[in-house]
Amino acid sequence: MHALINRLIDEFGYPLLDADNLDAFCDAPGDAVLFCAGDPVQHPECLDVAVVLPEILRAFPGPSGGNQFRAGIACAELESPLQLRYGFNRWPTLVFLRDGGYVGTISGIQDWSVYLARINTLLAAPVSRPLSIGVAVVNTANHCH
Repeated sequence: MHALINRLIDEFGYPLLDADNLDAFCDAPGDAVLFCAGDPVQHPECLDVAVVLPEILRAFPGPSGGNQFRAGIACAELESPLQLRYGFNRWPTLVFLRDGGYVGTISGIQDWSVYLARINTLLAAPVSRPLSIGVAVVNTANHCH
């Protein structure tokens, strides 16, 4: 894992989520953001998002002085299953959850004003069904009727 992503775990204490702790993190009460980074070599924007994520959390303080969101980092092995589960198609992606339900995503690096506006919209949005990335339909019949 890249040093900037490790920093989120080591310095900020965001949990690295794997098959053993993902459901407990996602299903916990309150607002959460799940960072699906992707491969930094293929998707260098993930390193920019890794730097911005703590600033995003600071910009949304919680009522008791903490942050509005809990943040977790998806391990590489979970990123493809999470892509299918939450219907995003671009790396990196921040998946926003509330009380175990899907709220929305922000993909790629964005201008600060876009993050603020989109997250404020997500905070006001109800839990919903994740978007589907679609499934290819293939006709395997080799005859006509």
